[in-house]
Amino acid sequence: MLHLNELEIFVAAAEHGSFSEAARFLHLSQPAVSQSIQSLERRFRVQLFSRQGRTARLSDSGKALLPLARELIAAARRVEETMNTMSGTVAGHIHLGCSTSSGKYIMPSRIAQFRALYPAVRVDVHVCSRDVVVQQLLEEEVDFVISSRQLDHRDLEFVPFCTDEATLIVPANHRWTRNRHIYPDDLLDESIIMREEGSGTYVALYEALRAHDIAPEMLNVAMTLGNAEAVALAVEEGLGVGFVSKFVAARSIALGRAVEVTVEGFDLRHALYFVRNRRTPMTHSQRAFWDFMQVTQPEYSEASK
Repeated sequence: MLHLNELEIFVAAAEHGSFSEAARFLHLSQPAVSQSIQSLERRFRVQLFSRQGRTARLSDSGKALLPLARELIAAARRVEETMNTMSGTVAGHIHLGCSTSSGKYIMPSRIAQFRALYPAVRVDVHVCSRDVVVQQLLEEEVDFVISSRQLDHRDLEFVPFCTDEATLIVPANHRWTRNRHIYPDDLLDESIIMREEGSGTYVALYEALRAHDIAPEMLNVAMTLGNAEAVALAVEEGLGVGFVSKFVAARSIALGRAVEVTVEGFDLRHALYFVRNRRTPMTHSQRAFWDFMQVTQPEYSEASK
């Protein structure tokens, strides 16, 4: 008889492209993952993966099985959650994709609040780039996504649930810490550590610069980094000044390693969106989470106010 856990292991291996990564994700040993895959291959008399070193790529048979396995797993989840609901318990397993640094800081407390209401619901957070998590949502690998950008896609529903704000931080011994206030033109003479294009912080900064007739090319960009934590650490090390989410800046400021400086006339606020795939019917636990995320609003910590 086909076992659901074997399909779950197969899907994890397919999504991670590696038996070792799947084992780490599932909290299993790599031999256990390999044995489960081999069991499926013997059962179906096909090879599901082509192994090349540490990577595992789906064969044609594996590609055919993957959507069917996901469908069976989703159906099993719906059966389990429906029967739990009949007894008055909201239970289930939610996969949340997060593409923003601020989202990583917001979600732990939000999930804790949600689980205080629904302790039988488990929520896993997968942190990836925006393009990756959106693709995972479209392919039903995750149930919801936190994103700093809206996309024009008919299958996706975007609901604003929080306003993030970027801020300028400088090293603790920087000359700007005396007044903690500068004008936009002052940025032209300083080494700046930038986020990558497409990030919420980059877009907000780009629009603020453009409103003051400053093109990004006019800035002295010392380096570009792919996440806000790296920008904050680089600022702490004195490599330049940088713009990061206030959620991220709070740590460096609280430790006394960086100082927040305001820029005259800059509005660096932008919305964070909670996103779902309209094509995917929500389970009871997913509906509860969707509704919950639209009710409560996160706040900055005292260090970032």
